[in-house]
Amino acid sequence: MEFIIVTGLSGAGKSRAMDALEDIGFFCMDNIPPALVAKVAELCMQSADKFSKVAMVMDTRGGKLFNAFFEGLSELKQHGSYKILFLEAQPEVLERRYKETRRRHPLATDENSSVEQAIETEMQLLSAVRASADYIIDTSYLSPAQLRERITGLFAGDVSQGMLIHVMSFGFKYGSPSEADLVFDVRCLPNPFYIDELRNQTGLNKPVRDYVMQCKETKGFVERLFSMIDYMLPLYINEGKSQLVVAIGCTGGKHRSVTIAELLYQHLLEDGKRVTVNHRDIKKP
Repeated sequence: MEFIIVTGLSGAGKSRAMDALEDIGFFCMDNIPPALVAKVAELCMQSADKFSKVAMVMDTRGGKLFNAFFEGLSELKQHGSYKILFLEAQPEVLERRYKETRRRHPLATDENSSVEQAIETEMQLLSAVRASADYIIDTSYLSPAQLRERITGLFAGDVSQGMLIHVMSFGFKYGSPSEADLVFDVRCLPNPFYIDELRNQTGLNKPVRDYVMQCKETKGFVERLFSMIDYMLPLYINEGKSQLVVAIGCTGGKHRSVTIAELLYQHLLEDGKRVTVNHRDIKKP
């Protein structure tokens, strides 16, 4: 049986993540007290034909009950393996989301507790949980559709099939992705932005790719990037890592980073790796 524990910061998108998991066949349960996780798993296993894939949200809404998080997981392990998905976002993004929705943060327990203080407290409470997570997704700059794509890429297949590599492009001017394990800066490569006919195209268009790749420095970079990734992957796998996020960044996240990310994605795909690709900032102005 496949268990996914969904947790993370309030306002980071756990509800949207559960919607995406439900759409790919998971039986989803929200706000489960950690002490009851093993019991829930036991009941699901009695009808394993109906509940072969189960996702459960456990977070700080349970108050002091959340303190039993790791104890609950220890008991769950007796019923099968599990993976932890941790969702987060930058504090200022979470603050903005709460102001827009006018909802109360679960840790803002009285009138004197601000959203900022509640977010900081929750980040401290969840630091050990984050450190134990198999998958971390920073939703700060992800649209709902992009988050759904990430969730589908992670869990649409069998999570026991080995490490999943997620290649993403991004623009440094929109912020670096905090969940990235490896970040490569390609701002040193020729920039199509300064070519009038290429400015409004992206690295998904052949003229942009050809322009970036015509430079010998780019070819040298790509060769070395492939060699480094190929060397490092077995090391990460030996460490038991479930997910590797490789981020490729340029200034705006539309031209150079997209080109290199697509090349790396194709290289890994041809090598038989479990890999997804996402262009975080390609539609931003």
